[in-house]
Amino acid sequence: MRDGVELDPGPRQQAYLLALLLAHGGRPVSASVLIDLIWDDDSPASAVNVVQKYIGALRRIFEPELPPRDAGSYLHRHGNGYRLTTTHGMLDLITFRRHVETARTHLTRHDDQTALDHYAEALGLWQGPAGHGLTHGSAAMPVFTALDGEFLDACGAAADLAISLGHPHRILPPLRLAASMAPLNESVHASLVTALAEAGHQAEALAAFHTVRTRLAEDLGIDPGPALRAAYQRVLCRTGAVAPASGTPRVSGLVGRVEELAVLHRAVAPGFADGSGIVIVEGEPGVGKTRLLEEAATEAERRGALVAWGRCLDDDSTPPMWPWEQAIGTVLDDLPIAAREKSLSGELRHLVGPRENGPGDRFGLFERVVAVIGQVSARRPVVLVIDDLQWADAAALRLFGHLAARLPRGVVVIGALRDRAPAHRGELTRTLAAAGRIPGHHRVRLGPLGEDEVAELLRRETGQDPDPEAARTIHARTAGNPFFVRELARSLAGRLTADAARAGVPSTVHDIVHDRLAGLDHDSRDLLRLAAFIGREVDLDLLARAAGLDIATCLDRLEPLDALGLFTPAPDDPFSFRFTHDLVRESVAETTPPSRGSRLRLLIADALGHTGSAGIRTPAVPAEPEPPTPPVLTVVVGNRALAGHDPALLDPLQWGLPFHYGLIGEMSLAAGLPDDAAAALERAEFFLEATGRRDAESMLLLLRARLLQARGEPADTVRAAAERARALSLEREARLFAHQAEKFLAALEPHRTESPCGDCDGADVRQLRPR
Repeated sequence: MRDGVELDPGPRQQAYLLALLLAHGGRPVSASVLIDLIWDDDSPASAVNVVQKYIGALRRIFEPELPPRDAGSYLHRHGNGYRLTTTHGMLDLITFRRHVETARTHLTRHDDQTALDHYAEALGLWQGPAGHGLTHGSAAMPVFTALDGEFLDACGAAADLAISLGHPHRILPPLRLAASMAPLNESVHASLVTALAEAGHQAEALAAFHTVRTRLAEDLGIDPGPALRAAYQRVLCRTGAVAPASGTPRVSGLVGRVEELAVLHRAVAPGFADGSGIVIVEGEPGVGKTRLLEEAATEAERRGALVAWGRCLDDDSTPPMWPWEQAIGTVLDDLPIAAREKSLSGELRHLVGPRENGPGDRFGLFERVVAVIGQVSARRPVVLVIDDLQWADAAALRLFGHLAARLPRGVVVIGALRDRAPAHRGELTRTLAAAGRIPGHHRVRLGPLGEDEVAELLRRETGQDPDPEAARTIHARTAGNPFFVRELARSLAGRLTADAARAGVPSTVHDIVHDRLAGLDHDSRDLLRLAAFIGREVDLDLLARAAGLDIATCLDRLEPLDALGLFTPAPDDPFSFRFTHDLVRESVAETTPPSRGSRLRLLIADALGHTGSAGIRTPAVPAEPEPPTPPVLTVVVGNRALAGHDPALLDPLQWGLPFHYGLIGEMSLAAGLPDDAAAALERAEFFLEATGRRDAESMLLLLRARLLQARGEPADTVRAAAERARALSLEREARLFAHQAEKFLAALEPHRTESPCGDCDGADVRQLRPR
């Protein structure tokens, strides 16, 4: 801002550079770190010069009258990098931190009111997520996520203080903002629910709880944790309400799932006609099992059935029979008082807690459960829903099997489980097998959404009609998983264009992938990282060769990944594996440190060249060249060059050796090996002529332009080569390569009007260039 007017920070990358310097709060940032944060692993050879150009432009935005080559008052060189120097009150981040630190100091002095004043001042500075509106690469995302974390932590501390002082209203605006920024952060939502209730907004507090509970169930398949449940109970105590035992939220119509929902309705129907039924719903995490059950349960409740929910938890501290404690509690509440008290005075009092009773006692308990459910179903239909059966303890599974075999009339049991992570235990497998032998049993497998359904889900999540290309891209990246689709939609913040749909991985997806990988050993985790840089579909022989393993050892290390449902055998090829979602692959690749990623790419290139791990060496030209097998080419080209939809590239046999060696050239250039890149380019051009296939020509022309730039050729020579690549790509409708050429040409533009050293401050550019 200058004189109350917001200034334009300039082009997108220049604005991003400014945001990164601001995010570091006055601390120096080296040029190499800035380049990694801005471009990730795809920095141009001219990256240092581009950064210097942006620095000069930003200096003139801060001080329009600044003389040429003058560093000015704010953006200073610091060693091999830059530091943004600010004055008092100039940078909100520093002011925010100062207020938070002052608040903590006053708390130690027991001056709580002054501490709350400083917290309110600090939190009032926030308008939204850090870096909002910018597209973050994988390297820069943690920088802005950490800033958001500071805000969320301060919100939690301020909420506790404000509530204790009786001033919850002072903290409600930042808490609402924090809840919108962190839709799955239970601590933040617990603070919001409590503060709303304390401020007298009980209805809004209950609505806030139900919203986050539904989101946790839909997106993560979990129930609210202790803090959120405690906040909810406090609201109920204030209102005098009683918590609904069934806890089934009302939901709107589903996207897709017409056939699956019809099967559920047919399975539930016998319960309304003095019959019974059992249904098992299975699918991968995030596919929408709980949402489907809620839709069916809502319809059953509308028709007058009692719906009792039991949710299993992935927690070793969960008491035995936990899902049945929840479900039977709901059933008992539906009995008359005298019948309920009689039931609780008998065997049912042993339903929860440690039990040392033998098989006979357990049988008596199970029979009593059947009898109590039968008492209620004699009065009205009963639908029992047990969610996340894969986490049920052995006793709970035995009761499920016992009840399924002895179903009273008017009772329908629905069980839901993940078909991956963890693998089915023996007790669960036996329970499912026993349920499958019961007459009238239904098994519903919930698969991914189709492309049209993904487009509809995006429309509902954002209120906008998505660009068709964006919908196709999101469908491809998520493999139609509704959770991943929703998270991508939220992260795009309404920018449903094709380019935006290809960028970035939501932080919630990173969190989930990280959680699933936490239990893996280092060998399996390292193998997954290597596979992520090959592509979504991975040839087993290539993976083993790149990892330096024999096939048997490679398969042993892949087994835990298959069990987690992250990386599984391809259904039509036992010698290929694939990531279940490309978004998972992207998350693994993005969270791999850039230097390690470069080494992994070199290993892949070595494996492709059949030369071991000593480096990239292009083999001699064979007399009768045999092209690599289609699965190998599919993998590698899919990872680097074929992220678009060029029709000429859909058949691996059309790519051949020119693409193979062209990609080795790209990897060599990225690794700072221009001589190896030139040798690979020469080999690619040989095969281009030898095979008569011209599909790779656009890619190779662009590679030559990059090579010319890396070797320091004049800018006009580099630009002419890139323009030839763009023109040929446009002529042949190779949209991806045309787009890459345009990006490359755009990066050359700053050098037309100003010397690349216009803001070098006397530094040797060669010393700053990443090696």
